[in-house]
Amino acid sequence: QVQLVESGGGMVQPGGSRRLSCAASGITFVDYAIFWYRQAPEKERELVGMFTSAGGSTNFVDSVKDRFAISRDDATTTVYLQMNNLKPEDTAMYTCSARHWLNGNEYWGQGTQVTVSS
Repeated sequence: QVQLVESGGGMVQPGGSRRLSCAASGITFVDYAIFWYRQAPEKERELVGMFTSAGGSTNFVDSVKDRFAISRDDATTTVYLQMNNLKPEDTAMYTCSARHWLNGNEYWGQGTQVTVSS
C-alpha cells in the first residue's frame, strides 16, 4: 500500500522557519519525483517545487526561491521542504505527491497546514 505522509505543519510567526516532511512508503522511492504543492484558502493550488528522481530540486514559485529549499533522503524515503523567513502569504495547506518517472503513476498525501501569523 502506497502512503505519503506529510508532517511538520503548524503555526509560525512571520520571519520564522518550518521544515515539512513527506515520508513515502510502498513505492520504489528512487523511481519517483516528489512534488510539493500548496493551496491557500480561496486560491488555486500551486506547485511550490519538486525533487526529481534523478536527484535535483527545483522551486517553481518566484516568491519562495530564496526562502524555500527541497531536499531528499533516500535512506529514509523522505523529502523535506525547508521554509525560511516565512510570510503570512505562505499560509496554506502543503501537500506532497510522488510521480513515477516513467509511467506517470501519481500518489498524494493528505497535506499539512502551515499558518504564518503573529
